Amino acid sequence: MSKGVTAGRLAEQPASGEPGLVRRFLPVALILGALALCYAFGVQRYLSLDFLAHSRVALKAWVGEHTLLAPLLFVAVYALSVAFSLPAASVLTVFAGFLFGWALGGLLAVVAATLGATVLFMAARTAFGNVLRARVGSWGARLAEGFRRDAFGYLLVLRLAPFFPFFAVNVAPAFFDVRLRIYVSATFIGIIPGTFAYAWLGTGLDSVLREAASSGHAVRVADLVTPELTIAFAALAGVAAIAAFVKRRWASRFA
Repeated sequence: MSKGVTAGRLAEQPASGEPGLVRRFLPVALILGALALCYAFGVQRYLSLDFLAHSRVALKAWVGEHTLLAPLLFVAVYALSVAFSLPAASVLTVFAGFLFGWALGGLLAVVAATLGATVLFMAARTAFGNVLRARVGSWGARLAEGFRRDAFGYLLVLRLAPFFPFFAVNVAPAFFDVRLRIYVSATFIGIIPGTFAYAWLGTGLDSVLREAASSGHAVRVADLVTPELTIAFAALAGVAAIAAFVKRRWASRFA
């Protein structure tokens, strides 16, 4: 058999590396199923500031008694909530600062958020990456060009900028052939400033939560504006300034 005929027959065969439909969509199906179960069982109620306000004493005591298990369990819960796309990342970061202190809590939140985001990224890339990358229209042209020229820098800007939804930034790189190593490193570094700012916010919540629990009203964002927490909000403003600086730094590359 000639080499030309062999090459022709091989070209006609489907690519063995292309995953089957079940394998391709199974990760996304599992995530959507888990998300539906979470809402069906009311898991979101436990990922709120109200729950923290009414359970702060018990949670603090449990964390104090389980110094090794508590951080591991927190990372698992946080990572799963991000992977399942539950809108609780900011609240859980505040939880981390409240329960573990801003330094350890911030580190745990960064690790957990990166793990959960990576799971979601891999699931989206496996299921939809090739299809959506081939059909991306004008709405995604700017994103595609930014990721093509400097995937790390572009994703870093998106992570630093506080006005981009966390879920959207988790998924978007999956459609533009961003490498896993770049995704993980840019995500880990990019979320550090905002995460530690929110963790610091959690360290000053005790007085607010104590008052909310005693009065019986729900915790509101306005309740967080106290003199003790001014530094946390200043840090969040600093995160926005960092994002603006980095964006200008890479502006010529993304143009």
